[in-house]
Amino acid sequence: MRADLDRVHPAFIIAKRKLFISPADAVAAPLWECSLLVLLAYLLGSMASAILVARALKLPDPRQHGSRNPGATNILRLGGKKAAALTLLGDLLKGLLPVLLARALGLGGWPLALVALAAFLGHLFPIYFGFRGGKGVATALGILLAYLPLLGLSVLLLWIAIFAWRRVSSLAALVATLAAAPLAWAMALPTPAKSLVLTLAILILWRHRSNLTRLLRGEESGFHPS
Repeated sequence: MRADLDRVHPAFIIAKRKLFISPADAVAAPLWECSLLVLLAYLLGSMASAILVARALKLPDPRQHGSRNPGATNILRLGGKKAAALTLLGDLLKGLLPVLLARALGLGGWPLALVALAAFLGHLFPIYFGFRGGKGVATALGILLAYLPLLGLSVLLLWIAIFAWRRVSSLAALVATLAAAPLAWAMALPTPAKSLVLTLAILILWRHRSNLTRLLRGEESGFHPS
């Protein structure tokens, strides 16, 4: 029946190859195309949502106030829920869109993993803002939702559960990050995907080292209903 559908509806073939192609089955792309997508992913990732939102809404510079981290949590403290939501959405899309574009163009395997990593590194080390970026949780989530939707959803649900329990954003991020790599191995993902997840996890944990220290000391601040 599937063979008949492919023969009768050529559009079905295009959709299957372009929109629903898996990272493991994607075809090789020219080196110039891979390199261009990696560069574009880094440049998009470098657009620091927190700083742009703060400027647009005339808020204090998140790099100089609060926790001095240009991320959604700090923007929430400095400018409220609307500003934080815009920051979170921007950071999420920076990871989501480059990976979706690369997949639509047929990239898979290591080239797709490099595109995803470039977007993440752009967030951590933005070229437009002196290479001082955020901690990468929302951007990593966007990457996972586009690259590995089941893993992305699993990590998101875990983050929500931990945050609802303890009301500490950094704790939820650390627990979800620590769970990501074991989940990737349990799902028997391809080597490029597992390597990407492990690299993202290591970088996120490194960026949260000060949060981890405060958590161990019982000094990390959280959010409580008013």
